[in-house]
Amino acid sequence: MASDRGRLEESLGAVVDPVLGLPLAETSMIRSIHSRRHRADVELAVPADDWPGLAELVAVVESVALADDEVREATVVAVEMDEDERTALRLALRRRMEGETQPAAAGHAGHGHGHEAPEPAFLQPGSRTRVIGISSGKGGVGKSSVTVNLAIALVRAGNTVAILDADVYGFSVPKMLGGDRDPVIIGDMVIPTLVHGVRCLSMGYFVPEDQPVIWRGPMLHKAIEQFLGDAYWGEPDFLLVDMPPGTGDVTLSLAQVMPRAEIIVVTTPQAAAQRVAQRSAFAARKLKLSVRGVVENMSWFTGDDGTRYELFGRGGGAELAGDLGVPLIGSIPLVPALREGGDSGRPITVSDPDGEASKAFGAVAERVIALGPARVYRRELSLS
Repeated sequence: MASDRGRLEESLGAVVDPVLGLPLAETSMIRSIHSRRHRADVELAVPADDWPGLAELVAVVESVALADDEVREATVVAVEMDEDERTALRLALRRRMEGETQPAAAGHAGHGHGHEAPEPAFLQPGSRTRVIGISSGKGGVGKSSVTVNLAIALVRAGNTVAILDADVYGFSVPKMLGGDRDPVIIGDMVIPTLVHGVRCLSMGYFVPEDQPVIWRGPMLHKAIEQFLGDAYWGEPDFLLVDMPPGTGDVTLSLAQVMPRAEIIVVTTPQAAAQRVAQRSAFAARKLKLSVRGVVENMSWFTGDDGTRYELFGRGGGAELAGDLGVPLIGSIPLVPALREGGDSGRPITVSDPDGEASKAFGAVAERVIALGPARVYRRELSLS
């Protein structure tokens, strides 16, 4: 039975936890496996008793156990980790975040509150993660709606996607994305929420919705660093950053912390919005960030008679893209359900995946993927 048990342990260890996206063997979430007389009893240890996706995880573990030729009956029980198990998981996640693949050296206690957050592996050169800042010159153009629905469209195209809500003063992504769970805290590490396949971290999960955040620049910079360095993001294909409108402290911090970031500018068709959006694009370029394209939001409204009404004028997005020398990568129609979905936490790409707006977001996602990552040129690498 030893070889049979070894085979069962290997199979169960390969099961991927849906929240962490890691095999159970790497997370030490399998506390015990007992097999006897064609029966397997599995005890899982999870970081919290309300661990997201627990029912799904238990069902998959049971299915994998029953798929073994020697198992005819399987019982899977989940319990909450003790402090030692939580510490071991936290250190394993920290090592993975920092790009380490070997077990921690003796005496290595991991990152503590008194130290600077390290640069996560997904921001380091060579990572497959594309960091895309969604920017606008002014508020009210639908930048957060574009961020949320573009993220879901990218997931539907087969990518792993995360959102960092860097609009610290005007956070709105948690409400727009929906979901009823806050991030999970494991010691000094945060596990971002997972909603509609999108990982998300926002100040909105940590302060009441009606409480203002009144911080100076250094505090904002530290918050961005901690959101990146103290959270387990894995290595997503895309990290979308919902940037605050304008060209303030957060933009400066993002340029410093994420120098490989690409920028997509959101505007509306009207000339006034286009002129303001142009300033944010020029600011990004001054900070050596690559502006990749423009998304025009609220481009038209389709009436019941099928007629398109251009309520905010026309051409602003194309004109901005031309001035910046980048493509217009998409136009999003003005759809009441898009606004309603943002208020209710049901993004239109989820509630109406085949509708006009969802197809437009799908087209934007395809163009973003087709653009490929930006090339980063550094003066110190140039030949003279």
